Amino acid sequence: MPQNRKQTIFIILSLLIVVPMGFLFKYYTGLAHKWFNDYGAAVLYEIFWCLFVFLFARSRPFIQQIPLGVFLITCILEFLQLWHPPFLTEIRATLIGKWLLGTTFAWWDFPHYLLGCVLGWLWLRQLQKIGNAQKSQS
Repeated sequence: MPQNRKQTIFIILSLLIVVPMGFLFKYYTGLAHKWFNDYGAAVLYEIFWCLFVFLFARSRPFIQQIPLGVFLITCILEFLQLWHPPFLTEIRATLIGKWLLGTTFAWWDFPHYLLGCVLGWLWLRQLQKIGNAQKSQS
């Protein structure tokens, strides 16, 4: 396989796992559904964004900045939920707007964002190893 193609495949497979799990968590109705809907889905949301950015930006020093950037941006988005100008209200009224921007501020989202970014960083490290192994075989 060409250099990093194997890594790209693993990133895409990772996204294909995380996205359905995120929707499953968001709409789960069983035991502890409140945690899964609100916080478990937030953990997977962070992991998704880490993987998505890594798909396009894979340099080694940047791998540590991805989760930090994702955490910072999602924290800003969380605080934006306290602000209700008409244009944001219109965006949040759509399904995609709800998924991407959220609708309700919650302090408990922050530790789950942190957890998701730590897990995302660990996931990226494993994917980075796949890329490094591929380079050393070339």
